[in-house]
Amino acid sequence: MIFCAFERMVAFRYLRARRQEGFVSVIAIFSLLGIMLGVATLIIVMAVMNGFRIELVNRILGLNGHLAVYGVSNAMTDYDAVAQKVRGVPGVVSVTPLVEAQALVTSDGGAAGAVVRGISPEAIRARKLIADHIVGGSLADFSGDDVAVGDRLARRLGVKAGDKITLVSPEGTETAFGTMPRTKTYTVAALFDVGFYEYDNTFIYVPLPAAQVFFKLKDAVSYLEVFVADADQASAEGQKIVAALGGQARILDWQRSNSSLVNALIVQRDVMFLILTLIIVVAAFNIISSMIMMVKDKGRDIAILRTMGASRGMILRIFILSGASIGIIGTLAGFGLGIVITENLEAIRQFIQNALHMQLFAAEIYFFTRLPAVIVPHEVAAVVIMALALSFLATLYPSWRAARLDPVEGLRYE
Repeated sequence: MIFCAFERMVAFRYLRARRQEGFVSVIAIFSLLGIMLGVATLIIVMAVMNGFRIELVNRILGLNGHLAVYGVSNAMTDYDAVAQKVRGVPGVVSVTPLVEAQALVTSDGGAAGAVVRGISPEAIRARKLIADHIVGGSLADFSGDDVAVGDRLARRLGVKAGDKITLVSPEGTETAFGTMPRTKTYTVAALFDVGFYEYDNTFIYVPLPAAQVFFKLKDAVSYLEVFVADADQASAEGQKIVAALGGQARILDWQRSNSSLVNALIVQRDVMFLILTLIIVVAAFNIISSMIMMVKDKGRDIAILRTMGASRGMILRIFILSGASIGIIGTLAGFGLGIVITENLEAIRQFIQNALHMQLFAAEIYFFTRLPAVIVPHEVAAVVIMALALSFLATLYPSWRAARLDPVEGLRYE
């Protein structure tokens, strides 16, 4: 053992301050609470940041491919042949032709802007993020002039499965009387709620043939949506696709198309980690102050121990153990508190919302309809190790001062 029984006994005795030393004990308690709250807060915030990033990427990649392959011109006319070549590239999992454009959607209940995607019925039924989150109607009816609408967009329009909506294209039709708006009425076959506000509030899926007719893309698509085996290698796969197509294509990978969102979360996560680390640093300074005051108050005791044969190393270890105990207990308590709160974060949010009758983390602002939290073990371990290290370092200077105390000076005025 590093610490002998006598050192442990004296160190823990010093933590139980007498009445006249109560102020030192209060500072030690606040130091412990500071470390506990700092560790717990760091664990919770890091878990939420990780959850946001993972949920964001999963939803982006659930509705959007890893790569988008565009033709040299605005529309890709020979998309079947191009898709066949892309499918032959090693690492490519699936290729889906898509038509994508913006339109105004109207109903008897209102109007809103929307992103309209034309996709084959087989492809949308195979897309788990949509197929597994149908909240009204059925994708079995997705064909002809039947469409799938985001649930939040449907609420804004006041429609449900079986109702009619009208799409108005921004590109009109030339007639003898001038340019007339191009409109088409569709039936809502299904409502989807993927839990990502931007998609649920904006997207409408239309069968590919109907979208080609409405947007005047006969035998053409906007781009090919490509899924690869490893999303992190999407950029490298894109280079292979360009080579396979002889350079006659433009590639946009998901990292570049969503770089602002993903990078913002990474930067925010790192900044929050640095800021919240200051809580632990402040608590460590509290340990230093409480230990210095303890050394001052225990000057006579230290002198007596030295005259009884205690070495400077023994005095050093006594005060290191006394101060480090505060950090160890605070860190372990913060670890437990952080894990418990993180595991029940969504339930806590719902409880607070119901108790205060107010909405926390509105989906319109934070993109998600629930508060995600994902605990990454190595990050939690890093937080715990950092807190323990800071607590240990905070004890070194006061303990060194205690060990350097001259017994004669300690007893001179006694």
